[in-house]
Amino acid sequence: MAVFILLEIAAVSLLKRSSTLQDIWINRFSHNVMAATWGGITRIGTYFSLREQNDILAGRNYELYKELQRYKEMEKAVQAMAKLDSVNFKSRFKFVPAEITAMGTNSRHNYIIIDKGSEDGVIPQSAIITPNGVVGMVYSVDRHYSYGLTLLNERVSVSARIGRNGMVAPLTWDGTGTDHAILKDIPMHLEVPVGDTVLTSGISNVYPADIPLGVTQGSRLIDGSVNVVDVKLFVDFKALRYVIVAENPDREFIRKMEE
Repeated sequence: MAVFILLEIAAVSLLKRSSTLQDIWINRFSHNVMAATWGGITRIGTYFSLREQNDILAGRNYELYKELQRYKEMEKAVQAMAKLDSVNFKSRFKFVPAEITAMGTNSRHNYIIIDKGSEDGVIPQSAIITPNGVVGMVYSVDRHYSYGLTLLNERVSVSARIGRNGMVAPLTWDGTGTDHAILKDIPMHLEVPVGDTVLTSGISNVYPADIPLGVTQGSRLIDGSVNVVDVKLFVDFKALRYVIVAENPDREFIRKMEE
């Protein structure tokens, strides 16, 4: 475009030397050409400017949409927390909604980091739960974040109860997948039907009672002497985003009473 304009100016300069009448005509013509040229440049610039503004607006709209979805999911977590607080556990536990900032699922010692810490009332050995089950336990805290161990960690054990017969046994991860765990120490003579619901027993200073954990998928012998029950977990660890921290204010008092 710049080369074209220079050629036009050069041609006009040559023609202007011929006569006054030609000067008048050429001046008008050159002004028209320049006006049309710069008008085109302006329109092109405006087009790209509008396109850039549209891209910016589209990006902002997407960010607002994600923020709206975030608040909707957080609202669900808060509603679930209120339901847990009012229906199941009365005032024994205090609840803090939190968002997951990092979580591992691919090792044998998986972890979770949440965006709530000591300034939010979170303390070590608080339960990390959802309405669908246990996620894990807080291990350490700083002011604004907490680090925990998930149920998908060989160091974590949850006291569980089989729904129909009331049998209590430790639930641990067997390391085979993110949606399976096992109940250990099941008596050899005890028959556990497939499809029975497994819940937290409440025999713990950490986890509230009656949180659904999963369903039984049958029992089997390990090494010919240990009877275990396979459990299909309700929690989808790979889809988690929001959790609830459940703190038992009486946990330390109960611990001292047990000493």
